Amino acid sequence: MNESQFFQFCQLNEGVEFERDSSGNMIILPLRGALFSLLNVNLSGQLWNWNKKNQTGLIFSSSTGFTLPNGAVRSPDVSWVRKEKWNSLSEEQQQFFAPICPDFIIEIHSVPEEKQYLLDKMREYINNGTQLAWLIDYLHDKVYIFNAANEITIKNSLNVILSGESILPGFSLDLGAVINKIRI
Repeated sequence: MNESQFFQFCQLNEGVEFERDSSGNMIILPLRGALFSLLNVNLSGQLWNWNKKNQTGLIFSSSTGFTLPNGAVRSPDVSWVRKEKWNSLSEEQQQFFAPICPDFIIEIHSVPEEKQYLLDKMREYINNGTQLAWLIDYLHDKVYIFNAANEITIKNSLNVILSGESILPGFSLDLGAVINKIRI
């Protein structure tokens, strides 16, 4: 399928989420549990609060598809795009799978079988222009931090404060506090 056909296919199958790899293979994304949704909303909310004050970019939900430079269509759990990058797109490009790579993304590992898939996906984001990416491995209490230099830092606890570094200046996320909120 070309880009337009894939977009139309996704619209016709509302309620089912798909991604497409750089070879054109379609990937069906699993429905997630309620705990995943709580974590996702809390993480998005933290980023939204920072962005409301900073106003340098836009935040997108997990149902947003982006066409990466390598041709893959990916849908990060949480993503942020610099305003200038977003504004460089035409209105038509913004309506479909935007042909840009988010500057910052978060993925949440919540299904046992998907870990290697997510690690590969994180590398793909970085290789296509993402500057900072966090993989929160909820199942194993780890956080993988990927940067633009393709370096990976692993934190062996979810009880950490993550920095937005120079990509999201002034943004820090007390992941432990967020996790404790959802574990009520």
